[in-house]
Amino acid sequence: MHTLSKLFLAALSLTTLVGAHHPSRAHSRHRRTAGRRTAPNKIYAIQDFYQGEDFINDWDFFTGSDPTSGNVNYQSKSEAQSKGLAYVNDCDNSTVLAVDSTSTVAPGGNRDSVRITSQKSYNGGLFVIDASNMPVGCSTWPSFWTVGPNWPSAGEIDIVEGVNNQATNQMTLHSGTSQSCTIAKSGASADLFTGNVLGTDCFSTGNADAGCGVEDTDTSSFGYGFNNAGGGVFALLWDTSSGMSVWHFTRSEIPADLTAQAPNPSTWSAPAGFWSAQSCDISANFYDHQMVIDTTICGNWAGGAYSQSGCPGTCSEMVANASNYADAQWVINYVAVFQ
Repeated sequence: MHTLSKLFLAALSLTTLVGAHHPSRAHSRHRRTAGRRTAPNKIYAIQDFYQGEDFINDWDFFTGSDPTSGNVNYQSKSEAQSKGLAYVNDCDNSTVLAVDSTSTVAPGGNRDSVRITSQKSYNGGLFVIDASNMPVGCSTWPSFWTVGPNWPSAGEIDIVEGVNNQATNQMTLHSGTSQSCTIAKSGASADLFTGNVLGTDCFSTGNADAGCGVEDTDTSSFGYGFNNAGGGVFALLWDTSSGMSVWHFTRSEIPADLTAQAPNPSTWSAPAGFWSAQSCDISANFYDHQMVIDTTICGNWAGGAYSQSGCPGTCSEMVANASNYADAQWVINYVAVFQ
């Protein structure tokens, strides 16, 4: 999400943004492979469980300018609460983080939104978010990600991310050291996950920050498809010995052991994305990460890709349409970290 040129990936695969799929796309396709593990055979124990007011009290509200040049004013805790942009639903204890959908904003102006960061940092583990709704709509750019200090030196892991009317989730690693971090489009490791490789080199800088992305193939993994399916779960397994794995589960597919808070990812189906430790030095490139949940508007990726997204008018004009953001909200059931 920190990245400043997501448009590069949009140029590689314009059809990602409009929901169409063609065999000529510049990345590979993968099928589920049975009997091969991307995760250690281990039952994970819960370390931190965030739910309800935890997101208000144990995460920090970011109030600086959007690093991705989005048309947003990120709100403080008190501002977000008073404006109804961050609150807990008393009926089910879910947490809502929303974009303002009522105020008058000029075309190209900034609309109020929310970005929160976990106060704790992590160096590995199993990270899970359960959400029943994610922000949707033209110009929106929602994401759930982890990031270390002094970007990009400590790395970034984009678990959930996309723009405009994108049909499927995009997962991306960004590395910033001289230690190699790549993902293969073919070979043994490429057969271990189901997504489509968008870029193979994870190394990122301020001027070249596409990273090594993988696109999910399941239309219930992002946007309207995710919301219409009743939401679901995303899980990142960050393991220095095996690599990084990301899963998406619809609500009916959530593993029973995860529901029981005793997950063993080695027994799960193939992940949507997998970055092998054989081609990426995990410990050297990723450390001291905090979790981030946010929604920006337009910016370098959503704005840059807007004309190719099938959305009407321009991104700047859409900012002024308050009703466009009626469903631009996260509804989060929980975030959990297992070790």
